[in-house]
Amino acid sequence: MLALPPAPAPARPRMVLVGTALAGAALLMMLAGMLATYLAVRDAAGGTTADWLPKGAVIPDVAANIMLVTVLACSITAQWAVWSIKRSDRAGATLALALTALFGVALINAQAYIWITMELVAADAAFNTLFYAVTGTFVALAVAAIVMAAVTAFRSLAGRYSAKDAEGVAANALAWHMLTVAYAAIWFVVYVTK
Repeated sequence: MLALPPAPAPARPRMVLVGTALAGAALLMMLAGMLATYLAVRDAAGGTTADWLPKGAVIPDVAANIMLVTVLACSITAQWAVWSIKRSDRAGATLALALTALFGVALINAQAYIWITMELVAADAAFNTLFYAVTGTFVALAVAAIVMAAVTAFRSLAGRYSAKDAEGVAANALAWHMLTVAYAAIWFVVYVTK
């Protein structure tokens, strides 16, 4: 009697990618809620008038714009890592992940420059409190994304990812894409429309 061949192994679930997508969606909703609160409090204070911004507060627009370009560069280099690992280019993927982390550090540096330049005390006014809450949350998310990029780079160097299994690298890219969307919203609401 002939036996049937064994069934193929089931596909590995993409838990890291799905988990990153769910966590990223939750964080985007949290930031959307924070920005909605910012807009509601700003509207109650008179909108974008002199009553909203504290006297003497000047937001360095150049640094905020550089942050937007830098977060876009992070997103591009993170996607470059996915492209490289799918072509079995481990060195290219590691370089892309290292650049992503480096751009992430530059992003935090630019935000720190803005904080230092503005010299605001968090408890002095509603603008100050909400400004530090929104931008501080973004910086915390950027630090988490930098750590994720570093871990992904080390795992890539160790040979954990291949052309067939690049889930961790793709999850890292998804995290940076979501961070880019989050900063674009923060940039428009907090830095452009003030």
